[in-house]
Amino acid sequence: MPKEQGRKLIAQNRKARHDFHVDDTYEAGLVLVGTEVKSLRAGRATLGDGFAEIHDGEAFLHGVHIPEYTQGTWTNHEPRRVRKLLLNRHEIDKIESKIKERGFTLVPLSMYFKDGRAKVELGLARGKKTYDKRHALAERQANREKQQAVGRRLKGMD
Repeated sequence: MPKEQGRKLIAQNRKARHDFHVDDTYEAGLVLVGTEVKSLRAGRATLGDGFAEIHDGEAFLHGVHIPEYTQGTWTNHEPRRVRKLLLNRHEIDKIESKIKERGFTLVPLSMYFKDGRAKVELGLARGKKTYDKRHALAERQANREKQQAVGRRLKGMD
C-alpha cells in the first residue's frame, strides 16, 4: 500500500485571522486516539473555540471539537478532550516566553494531514480591537471593488 503524501486539509479557523493579529506560526503534531483519527479522516473537526496552552513545559490543545466516530463503539473518544501537542523543546520555550511577557495567545489556525500524520498549525496571536476589525473589513471591501473595476475595464477593451 503506498504511503500517503502531501497535505490534506481537515479544518480551518477562518475567524482566527479576523479576530487576531497572527505574528508567528508553528506546526505541531497531535497525540490522538484511534477513533479521533478515523473521525478526522472523514474530515470532521471544529477549531472555532480552540486555544493552546503551555503547562509544565508541555503544550496542550483545548476546546477543539472532534466529533465521535460514527462506527465507534464503547472505545469512542470524548469530543472536546484536552489533546497533547508535539513541539520541539526550543519552540515550547520560545512560545512560553512570548505568552508570558507580551499578552500573546496561541490559537489553532488549521488542522491537516501531512504525509499521513495529523498536524495542527498554531498561530502566536494578539487580539484585535473592534476598530482594527472594521478597518480590515473596509480595506478588503475596497480591494474587492478595485479588482471588479479593473475586470470591467479589461472586459470593455475586448
